[in-house]
This record gives sequence, C-alpha cells and structure tokens, in this order.
Amino acid sequence: MSATSARKRVFSGIQPSGVSHIGNYLGAIRNWVLQQDEYDSVFCIVNLHALTLPTDPVQLRENTITMANTLLAAGIDPARAVLFVQGDLTEHSEGCWLLNSVTQYGELRRMTQFKDKSGKDEEAVSAALFDYPALQAADILLYDAEIVPVGEDQRQHVELTRDLANRFNSRFGETFVIPEAMILKETARIYDLQEPSNKMSKSAATESGIIWLLDDPKVTAKKIKSAVTDDAREVRFDRQNKPGVSNLLTIYSVLSGKTIEALEQEYAGHGYGDLKKDLAEIAVETFAPVRARTLELLDDPAELDRVLAGNADRAAEIADATLAKVYDRIGLLPHAR
Repeated sequence: MSATSARKRVFSGIQPSGVSHIGNYLGAIRNWVLQQDEYDSVFCIVNLHALTLPTDPVQLRENTITMANTLLAAGIDPARAVLFVQGDLTEHSEGCWLLNSVTQYGELRRMTQFKDKSGKDEEAVSAALFDYPALQAADILLYDAEIVPVGEDQRQHVELTRDLANRFNSRFGETFVIPEAMILKETARIYDLQEPSNKMSKSAATESGIIWLLDDPKVTAKKIKSAVTDDAREVRFDRQNKPGVSNLLTIYSVLSGKTIEALEQEYAGHGYGDLKKDLAEIAVETFAPVRARTLELLDDPAELDRVLAGNADRAAEIADATLAKVYDRIGLLPHAR
C-alpha cells in the first residue's frame, strides 16, 4: 500500500474491549468493513491505549485476541487492508516519544478527554493517560494517513495531530502527511433492550438487554422478543414516549437498510409481536455468521497468529519508512535494525 496510490489512506483504531455487542458493530466495525472498498485502509487494535487506565494482564491479552478475531469474522480482509495490534510494533512507542519533543504540556493539559477521565484527582492519574494523545498522533502519522474517520468527540485529537505534524514539519522540514478528520455522522444509537432510555453498554445491570455478537442465535432471538416496549400497539418512532419501540425500529432500519418511515408503514395495523419476530430473524441472519466465524478463529489460534504477524510486518514497513525520515530530520543516528 502507498499513500501515493489512487485511493487515499485511512487510519482507524479500536480499543480491545473484549466481546463486542451490536452497538459496537453497527457504530464502528461495520463501517470499517465497508471502508475497505473505498480507501487504502490501516486498522489497528490499540492495546497500548488500554494501559492508560488500570488493566488486568490476562484480560487485556484475551480481549485483544477476541477483538482481532471479531474484526476478521465481521469482514476485515487482510488482502484488502492492514489489520494489526499496536503493541506488536515498537514503532508506536518510539514515535510517541519523538513527537513528545514538539508537544506542549499545555496542549495535553487542555484535552477534553483527559479532563473527563481524570476527574478531580489529576495528580493521581497515570502519565500514560496524560500523554496518550501524543501516542494517538503517532499512530496516525506513522502511516501517512490522509483521512482519520472519528466521531465529534475525537475531533480535538485529530486537530492536535495536525498541529504536531505542522510544528514538526515547520521546525525540521517536510516529514509528515497532514491528516484530515472525517467527522462521522451520528451513527445509529442503540439502546438497552430492557432499559431503552440507556445506551447499550457492557456495564448494563443485566445481560438480557445486551445483544452480544457471540450470543447463540436462539439467545439473540429471545432477547429481541423479550425487549421492553409499552402498553400500546402502534409501531411508531417516538424516542421520548415510545423508547423501546423506537429502539427496535432503529436496529431494524440499520440491519435492513429500510427507512424508519417505511417500517412504520409496513407495520401499520400490526402489533409489536410481528415487529419483534421479523427483527429477530434479520438479526440472527446478520450476526450468526459473525459468531460462527469468530468461534472458528478462536479455536485456531495459529491462524490468527499467522494473520497478525504478516500484517504487523506490512504495517512495520510503512512505519519504519516514516521513522527513518523522522530520525534524519531530527538529527538522530539512523536506525540499527
């Protein structure tokens, strides 16, 4: 892959949070799969970023493996994209340290997410939490990424990346490609099936409101058919007064490609049972193959090792070329690889 190819290069990262639920899939993973056909894509499981907060080593390792298998099962194709684990390449930590030389304390101090995660006890949080925007900038800049798809909450991080790249280029000569943020439109917000006023989350009070990608198809169907609705019968989108039905319509719309208005017309005169039955069928049809393939991959760790090792080599080839330029510009001796 090359940033000079006909397709623009995109970099995207995802934290290894373990088994994904359908909100994760519909909000991010599915977009990655579609992105492969349009862009020169580099996808990274950012396990180093997970170290900004206390972690369990065994759980982090298992979560990383599960995430990698899930991405492959969902349709990330190593023949069309680069998929690798951040911690497999020392270039990311190295690039972060080099970028720290042009990163200002005040810039990191002003990052919104640092303020949110540190709360009122900034003195007690790890230096990794404070500095992770520099690592995120390195993630992007190492691959000459031209586009970084992010939600609005991550815009500030891409802006910092641009500032650091411009500052380095101004001080040491043209080195980094200046990336552009692709602000993603608000993706379908998926709510808990039992608490439809709350976003579907791994921290939910009960499992019955969450559809996991590794749920047995029968469990998936049962959860949808048991979803909370209301005492009426009208299938109508009304987030405030009919949150449960609205949530089901949103999921149905995303999975089927039909508009919510079309679904309202289709189910006019029908009860919630028909809506739930049909949604259960399309959900199982969509997620059962992902589950089956993920379980196959989990049973064949050698295959995952092979894929990730080969992709790490491909990623390192790009990152090393960038680091070589950085070393030369900044006045360090060449790499002794």
